[in-house]
Amino acid sequence: MNKTHTLVSNTSLQHIRWLTYMMFFMFAMTSDAVGMIIPELIKEFNLTMTQASAFHYAPMALIALSGLFLGFLADSFGRKQTIMLGLLLFSISCFLFAVSSSFIIFVLLLCLIGLAIGLFKTGALALLGDISQSNNEHTKTMNKVEGFFGIGAIVGPALVSFLLTQQVSWTYLYVIAGIMCLILAVLAWRADYPPVVKTTAKPTSLATTMKMVKNPYALGFSLAIALYVATEVAIYVWMPTLLADYTGSWTLMATYALTIFFILRAAGRFIAVWLLNRFSWQSVMVWLSLGIAGCYIGTLIGGVNAAVLLLPLSGLFMSMVYPTLNSKGISCFAVQQHGAVAGVILFFTALSAALAPLFMGMISDMFGHVKYGFILATGFAILLFVAMLYNYFKDPSAQALHHINAQHD
Repeated sequence: MNKTHTLVSNTSLQHIRWLTYMMFFMFAMTSDAVGMIIPELIKEFNLTMTQASAFHYAPMALIALSGLFLGFLADSFGRKQTIMLGLLLFSISCFLFAVSSSFIIFVLLLCLIGLAIGLFKTGALALLGDISQSNNEHTKTMNKVEGFFGIGAIVGPALVSFLLTQQVSWTYLYVIAGIMCLILAVLAWRADYPPVVKTTAKPTSLATTMKMVKNPYALGFSLAIALYVATEVAIYVWMPTLLADYTGSWTLMATYALTIFFILRAAGRFIAVWLLNRFSWQSVMVWLSLGIAGCYIGTLIGGVNAAVLLLPLSGLFMSMVYPTLNSKGISCFAVQQHGAVAGVILFFTALSAALAPLFMGMISDMFGHVKYGFILATGFAILLFVAMLYNYFKDPSAQALHHINAQHD
């Protein structure tokens, strides 16, 4: 069998992993702080909620398009080059926030940031698949990566809150992220990345990605991830609105509900290795998706009094789902296709992140309260549980994962 990449030292591999951890940390700092920034935008530019929400939808849409149409670059152009291109574009876009004062310009810069995230994230996800010796190792590494993403999701909103209390503009969040990103680009340039060896004369192209969309493994895992993302974004986009009028005995819990959610989500990802060492990933997904559905169903039954406890708790159940499904979806393919499949999965991830909260908002406006939007989110959670039950009993990806594992042996 042909090796898919040249061997590099364990020190270099560890360096690469830490670079990836910090990329996801930095990405989360900006993406998950949007909820703190939107109220400031509304006051500063006299915007409606729909107009201000472009700060969430615009970058997500560009991440989706970047993943789908540029994901193949990680396979044809190279992991390192694609990651560096994305990091440099991200950094430049962030620095431009410091010299901009127009809402339209801010949204355009966020579009560039979304494009950049699509580039470096597909490159990083493909790379993690390259350096993993089995799909189980890949899954554990992905959970660690998303653990650092979870920490960034805590730090970003806290940093915005601190800046605002010090009478400093929220735009400095992006300046700080730009500095971090520039440092990461320099470290990535100096890192010893394992180059992927081409096994076919035909170069990877956009047509490769389009063909990948029709692949049952890529499409199946992408749709499952889209269901999961729809349940997650419902929490950090709409939970603060749902709990805004809470007057019960858990007011402190309601105040810090989103922070608690992010902390539990991050903590759960770091205990993923322990769980995966003891139980099959298929059974873990069933129980965790059941926990998510239970939190949503309990919220519908118990109302806001139950939501103040159950919705933050759902973060613990959500912690492992995305990185596990993501890694398994990528691991179904040879390393020469990792960039393309990572791009397809990222497309469905970002598309769901953009559309699900929009549909929830439309339903909430239609019926006059945000609780009606959570009925839709509950439906997504139940569908995710059904999908994980099917995966447990039928295990449709078993043959593909076993085949790829055999190639690593």
